[in-house]
This record gives sequence, structure tokens and C-alpha cells, in this order.
Amino acid sequence: MALHIPKAPGVPQMLKDGARMFSGLEEAVYRNINACKQFAQSVRSAYGPNGMNKMIINHIEKQFVTSDAGTIIRELDVEHPAAKLMVLASQMQDAEVGDGTNFVIVLSGALLEAAEELLRLGVTTSEIAEGYEKALDKCLEILPQVICHEIKDCKNMEAVINGIKPAIMSKQYGNEDFIASLVAKACVAILPEKTTFNVDNVRICKILGAGLLQSEVLSGMVFKREVEGDVTGASKAKIVIYSCPVDITQTETKGTVLIKTADELLNFSKGEESLLEKQIKDIADAGVKVVVAGAKFGDMALHFLNKYGVMAVRLNSKFDLRRLAKTVNATVLPRLTTPTAEELGYCDTVRVDEVGDTRVVVFSMESNESRISTVVIRGSTDNYMDDIERAIDDGVNTFKNIARDGRFLPGAGATEIELAQHLLTYADTLPGLEQYAVRKFAIALESIPRALAENSGANATEVINNIYKAHRENNKFAGYDIDSENSGVCDAKEKGIFDSYVLKYWGLKYAVGAATTILKVDQIIMAKRAGGPKPKAKAGSDDES
Repeated sequence: MALHIPKAPGVPQMLKDGARMFSGLEEAVYRNINACKQFAQSVRSAYGPNGMNKMIINHIEKQFVTSDAGTIIRELDVEHPAAKLMVLASQMQDAEVGDGTNFVIVLSGALLEAAEELLRLGVTTSEIAEGYEKALDKCLEILPQVICHEIKDCKNMEAVINGIKPAIMSKQYGNEDFIASLVAKACVAILPEKTTFNVDNVRICKILGAGLLQSEVLSGMVFKREVEGDVTGASKAKIVIYSCPVDITQTETKGTVLIKTADELLNFSKGEESLLEKQIKDIADAGVKVVVAGAKFGDMALHFLNKYGVMAVRLNSKFDLRRLAKTVNATVLPRLTTPTAEELGYCDTVRVDEVGDTRVVVFSMESNESRISTVVIRGSTDNYMDDIERAIDDGVNTFKNIARDGRFLPGAGATEIELAQHLLTYADTLPGLEQYAVRKFAIALESIPRALAENSGANATEVINNIYKAHRENNKFAGYDIDSENSGVCDAKEKGIFDSYVLKYWGLKYAVGAATTILKVDQIIMAKRAGGPKPKAKAGSDDES
């Protein structure tokens, strides 16, 4: 009979072997807060225009050099459950606003750091969480009073460029004017009259070579592909799009053909050829100048397409097919049939261009009303172009927010200090222990201008004192001037440093939500991981496990 060893009483008795459990302030709460502080600290140095870059090599050994918090946390597989909550909050911010991911992590990290001090003084977690909730409500109440700028007309290029520029400045300081004008041009061109603006309609095509200033915006789409046939251009072209291969049609059922003489064999292959020729002739007679397919073109089909002077383009991605169909207003056909007039698309010019030493196929629309525009980015390395793409992505998302809500708050840490100042006076009116949490919330808000100052190499305490001083003199748009040598203060409104109202509104909500959720955890119970050891991946495989 096997010897039965009794387990220790309590929770371990209920769980399988190998399960771990942490409970209480020391083991669970402080441990969580510590992990989150470390995590926030690592992305904090990437905040603002002078933020440092991080070099990240992910699990399939792809290298990223970026200061964009969204990319950093997406490529790091964060394992710690509490830090994961912060990651989820910043991903929600990315989905809702498309920018401000770093703001959420830095703020929730600062809130947890402040909470740790209060916990050590003996304030309970529920009181801290309640104080944070009250402070958040007060902040959201004050925010509309700090609004300093509003864009009412989304088609006004100059106003849009001024609104987009600060978002791009934080990623690409120095090139913001050029990139902002590219983004504004791309977005305004496709802004629909009635429906909402869709971020997906601004495509990005990265082509190595030249420099950033050679980048341009095209209305239409650009694909890094060669054409299949001999025809390399068409203007005022009708376009048909197939998601199937353009080739001799395979029969649905299998059959056996018994051929007795050489003539029968000739006639059989002739019949197949003449059927394909008839199909392609019908397509050409319908006025089609360009055939786009999602699969291969057969040799025989290409021969007939060249014969009738039809251009052939193959796109492997079904998403690209759909986007192109949207651009040229065509219907994607699943079988090789003759298209009706309604199923055809139209494009002003389809041409093969050479950008640098890369051959591209360009579908461009001359008219002002295009549905999709493409930003062609040029740059010397892939990493650099990826970073430009992220900056453009932030710009496009900012435009989406302008189209939805054109209100702006002062940037450069001005909004945070204004909120902190109001919170400090509000804390004095509260009777309970929450007032301490509200005060700590105000101090946590200072972490944003503090990060800006530290990353620019200034004395953070001096900067914050200077901004507070300016705010007490009723200059509520005063923020940190990153260009000044001596911890100077500037008027964010005059300098054109704006933060989207939507960004701050949701950023505050998500940061406080993540911080209070982490604080309210007092036990961590981890079950034993399922399965045995993982099998070793073969050498050279890019298995994502």
C-alpha cells in the first residue's frame, strides 16, 4: 500500500500539487504594486518627444526600435497577472483612441506607487480605491473647463495639421511638419460626407530607399508587385476583380475521357482553349482593361489576356482584394464569368511605376472623392520606416478623434497640473480618509510633466514648481517648454501643443480603472500549468509557441 502523505490544512489541501497561492498585503498587494511600478518605469523613459527608444527582440527574433508604448507592450509577452491588467488597460486605450497608451501606463504606475505609501501608513485598500474614484469623477468634471482649442471643420487643412502635429511630434520630433501635412492630406481626401471616418481607409506602403522627405500621398492604392502579363498600363480603365484563379476551369466532377484517335485528342485540347479564349474575349468585349485576381493566372489565360490587350494583376491577400474593390467600386467575383456593368470597377489610371528600385502597381484616382488613399513612405531602413508608420498611425487616429470630437486640451503637462491643483483644494473639503488618496492622485498626475522633464534632461522638481507657479497666477495653459535650457514654462496654447480631449478623458478612466482593480486584489492563486514540458522547436523554425 502506497504511503499517503497528508497535505497541510487550508487552501493547499483543496488544490492540486504544484498550485501556488499568495495572500495578504505583504505577499499579494505589495508584490503586484512592485511589478507594475517596474513595468511603468520601463516605458516611462519613452514618454514625450525626447523619450528614449527601446530595442525589443520578440519571441520570433524580430527586432523593433521604437519609443511607442503600444508596440513595446504588444511585443513583450507580459506574464505577470497584475502587470497584464495595465497592459489590457492601455490596449483598450489603443482600441478606443488609438494613441495615449504610454499615458495610461505611466499614470496607473504612479497611482499604484502613491497607493503603496498610503498602505504602509495604514490606510486600507478600499479607502484608497474610493478616493481614487472620487478624484477621477472630479477630474472628468474639471476637464471641459480646461479646453483651449476646438476644430469644427474637419476639411480645413491648416486646422487639421495643427491638431495632428503634437501627436506626431511625440514620436518623430523634428519631422512633425512634413508628416502632419502628409497625414492631413491623406485623411481629408477620403473624409466621407455622412458616415464616420474609417482609419483603415488610409493605407501605408513602405518602400526602401531615398529619404523621408520623398514620401508622398496618392489617392488610390499602391501594391509592391509586378504585373503578370505584358500590358503595363491602362487609363480610364474598367476593372474586374476575381477571387479565383484565371485559368482553364476545372470541372466540378471527375470524369474519364476515352480518346481513340489523334484527331480526337487535338479537338479535345482545342475545345478547352477555345472555351478559355471565348471567356477572355467576352471579358475584353465588356470594356474591361484590367483583370485583378486573388490566385494564379494560367499560362494560356495570360496568352489570351495579352492578345486582347488586357492588363493582369495578381494580389495574394484577400484583404487587399477587398480594399481594392472598395477603392474602384467593383464587386469581387468568385468564378470566372463575364461581369455585368454593375460588377465592374473604374479607375482613372493603372500603371507600373518604379519607386527607387522597387516595382509597384499604382491604382490612382484623379477625382477628389476617393475612398482610399495611400501614404508611400520612403526611408533608409525598415526599422526607421516602421517607426514612421507608427507616427502616421497616431496621426490618422488623432484625425478620427477630431472628426468625432474636435475639442483639445493644452499639452506639455499643463492639463495634469491644472487638474492636480484643483484636486488639492478639493481634498481639503473631504472629511474621511479618502482625502489622502485624492492628494496622492494629484501627486500621481505630476508624473506626466515629470517624465517629460526628466526625459529632456531638466530638473523635474524645478519644472513642476515653475508650472504650478504659472497656474497659480491664473495661466492655466502653462506647460513645460522642452526647448528651454533652464526648466522654462511656455503657453501650450500659443505653442500649439494640444492633447485630444477624448484621449485624456479615456486615458484617465482606464488608468484609474487598472490601478483600482490591482489594488483590490488581496489573493493570487495560481493553478499548476497544464501539460508537460513543451517539445523543442526545430532549429530555424519560427514557431510562435
